[in-house]
Amino acid sequence: MNELLVLSHDDVRRLLPMDECIELMDAVLSDLARGRVWQPLRFAMRPPEEPTLMGLMPAHRSEPKPAYGLKAVCIFPGNPERGLDAHQGGVLLFDGETGQLRALLDGSAVTAVRTAAVSAVATRALAREDAKELAIIGAGVQARSHLEALPQVREFERVRIWSRTPEHAQALAAETSLSVEVAESAEAALRGADVVVTATSSREPVLELSWLARGAHVNAVGSSIPTTRELDTATMASAALFCDARESLVTEAGDYLLADLSADSIRAELGTVLIGAAEGRRSDDELTVFKSLGLAVEDLAAAEHVHARAREEGVGTAVPF
Repeated sequence: MNELLVLSHDDVRRLLPMDECIELMDAVLSDLARGRVWQPLRFAMRPPEEPTLMGLMPAHRSEPKPAYGLKAVCIFPGNPERGLDAHQGGVLLFDGETGQLRALLDGSAVTAVRTAAVSAVATRALAREDAKELAIIGAGVQARSHLEALPQVREFERVRIWSRTPEHAQALAAETSLSVEVAESAEAALRGADVVVTATSSREPVLELSWLARGAHVNAVGSSIPTTRELDTATMASAALFCDARESLVTEAGDYLLADLSADSIRAELGTVLIGAAEGRRSDDELTVFKSLGLAVEDLAAAEHVHARAREEGVGTAVPF
């Protein structure tokens, strides 16, 4: 009889430490660029007149060991007001030789860690080596994860955060071991920042090009649908633009679509930069933007890692299936 391993939010967070996840994401994005993993464009179901949606994200690995993964995720924009992550769901891991379901992981935990880890990979590849100031717009789950991830790839001397809800920003600043300043405005947070993260649920831009420092690197994380964006048109048009996957960017990214940019404006997928097949930052003065949409192959890599660790350590709940 097949055994299904169920791994909770706490299991995933313990077995997927951020430093390990950063290297996992570097490896899987490189594998994607080399054709070793494969994914279709995710399917999103948006019921009429509903602010919520469900996304289905399948992926396959061909080597070194075959596997299938599927994340089913619901996005509920009102959840933060309930004290819940806006992303709810599960990641399913299937045996690549038999198709048997091997594991079910808490999708919220996987998404929180791997998204920030990918931003860290992008920051390591694209931000200036001497970057010293970090600004984060937003104070939710992803802001918290990015506060954990980005200091692992750059040594920041100053960190500023801003949120439309000041209480959330104050609470986040208080709980981190970093010295974090709470800014009075988004503009104040961004002034002089070498690395920027936008991790909000805003439908309209939360920054302007004039607020960004020369040579800044921006990780745009919050918007993942065609009708919302965090970056203004001027920023998108002025930046060297990088993405996790071109197909996702030109189909799903409001930051790109609402700026009405041409395909020529996309310099490269991040994975091609990592393997040396495409050029990254060209100068210290260049503005770089990494538009993160989140990929199924990232969830697959995280699930494989967590499942292997769980079996080694005897963690999780085994269910006959």
